Amino acid sequence: MSDPETESTEDPSGLRCDFCGQIVPRVRRVALDDDYDRLRVRHVERYACAGCSDKKERQRVGLERS
Repeated sequence: MSDPETESTEDPSGLRCDFCGQIVPRVRRVALDDDYDRLRVRHVERYACAGCSDKKERQRVGLERS
């Protein structure tokens, strides 16, 4: 089984955020939440640094426009 913390593009000094391109020590992916289910929909998996993940979450819940 693969580790979602390391499935993004690996770099010797960390992982690359698929949204901003920064090399960071950790990336994340939200796949399930109340009415949000990315596990049943075929799509390209993308992983985000903390800042991009927070921004995507605010957009998803309607607190910020894209």
